[in-house]
Parts: sequence; structure tokens; C-alpha cells
Amino acid sequence: MRWVRLIIGVYFIWQAINTLDSFSAFIGSFFLLQALTNTGCCGAEGCQIPNQKSNEINDHDKVDYTIIKP
Repeated sequence: MRWVRLIIGVYFIWQAINTLDSFSAFIGSFFLLQALTNTGCCGAEGCQIPNQKSNEINDHDKVDYTIIKP
């Protein structure tokens, strides 16, 4: 994905230079920044799901049972 962002960024910068368009330069620099810093929509690996679940039991996860006899 990083290479795709780099290619898109270079293309938009090249297009901005040829057409003297500042919006294309902004979009190109945005994609180049993402490619150079390896970030995306949510940051570096921000959309990744955690590999392991925590086995810790918090106080609010504990359930107290009471036996009620008739």
C-alpha cells in the first residue's frame, strides 16, 4: 500500500507541475507524506485488529451470584 501511495503522490505532483494546479499539488503532497511516514487514514497500523485478547478480568466484568432458597 505504501508503494501505491508513493506512485499516486508522484503522479499528482507531476500533474500539478504540468498544469500549475495547486489542488493537485496538495493532494500529491498528502499522498507523498503518507507514503514517507507509512501512515494511512488512522495512523500507522491504526486499523489493525489486536492479535490477542487480554485474559485479565476487570472488577466490572465479575458477576456475583447469590443463592436464593425457597
